[in-house]
Amino acid sequence: MVAAVKRKTSLTLDAAALDSAKALSINVSAVAEAALVKAIVEVRQQRWLEENASAFAEQSDWHERNGHPLADIIAGSGGASWNR
Repeated sequence: MVAAVKRKTSLTLDAAALDSAKALSINVSAVAEAALVKAIVEVRQQRWLEENASAFAEQSDWHERNGHPLADIIAGSGGASWNR
């Protein structure tokens, strides 16, 4: 496994929180990196949903008008709702 390239940066953090993290041996860099990666994933997902909202709406409208093309073989609690 190849190590990720790291880059130094500067953060401004609440002094009390930073002191508490240090006292508890919390790796602030690791926590900040994990939070940043999580935020990136969440923003990308939200943007993708927003960018594709019209396609989802069109697909939903099509299904409302035509039913689901596989309704007769859908197994599960929602299968019956697709039969028209």
